[in-house]
Amino acid sequence: MTSALAAEHLSKSFGDVAALVDVSLDVPPRAAVALVGESGSGKTTLLRSFNRLIEPDQGLIRIDGVDAASIDPIVLRRRMGYVPQDGGLLPHWRVQRNVELVLRLRGEKDAATRARDALALVGLDPARFADRWPRELSGGQRQRVAIARALAAEPSVLLLDEPFGALDAITRAELQDAFAALRQRIGVTTVFVTHDVHEAILLGTIVAVVRGGRIEQVAPPSELVARPASEYVRLLLHRSRVEPSAVARG
Repeated sequence: MTSALAAEHLSKSFGDVAALVDVSLDVPPRAAVALVGESGSGKTTLLRSFNRLIEPDQGLIRIDGVDAASIDPIVLRRRMGYVPQDGGLLPHWRVQRNVELVLRLRGEKDAATRARDALALVGLDPARFADRWPRELSGGQRQRVAIARALAAEPSVLLLDEPFGALDAITRAELQDAFAALRQRIGVTTVFVTHDVHEAILLGTIVAVVRGGRIEQVAPPSELVARPASEYVRLLLHRSRVEPSAVARG
């Protein structure tokens, strides 16, 4: 089976800092891959390499088996859903126009209808929220709008950078649950960055532990917890107070 996404021997440096070192990762169709690790480990650099917001120094990205370098980067980004860490909503546009953004850029004629459908999909009633300004929303609502915007164009892949990291604990838990249910419903291939091991295990069907620009282990949550592949992974799980009994699925 062709991977939905694949990184092959990626390396990337920023000055003297090696952000990625010979990184390879396969993302199967419909999987949810969590990139987890400490700050500065290379998670976001890897994520942003998938949609060519960052160009690797070496190696390549494949999208459905096709070399991403052969695809115009603007076209590529409009094919993928992307949610940056702060959501990235345009403050001078109302909610509906924010959600319509990619649809408008692609010249879709039914942008308004599809934007309202996307709002409903993430649990925001279009009748209540479509005409609001981003500043009138709570943090959780803004993140839902950002996810709706990413999903409105029905991408085959969704990339998210710390999508719930800035939220309070209760809102974060609510949005995690909503996102898990949404992903199960629509089956979109997902890669997301988190520093929270519990979140990676909760939302990921595959967890990739990143450290110092390298991948320490890639495994389903139950395997990762039961059989850490390195002392670093074992220590990360221990410090995060993750036990095998905490992982319900294989």
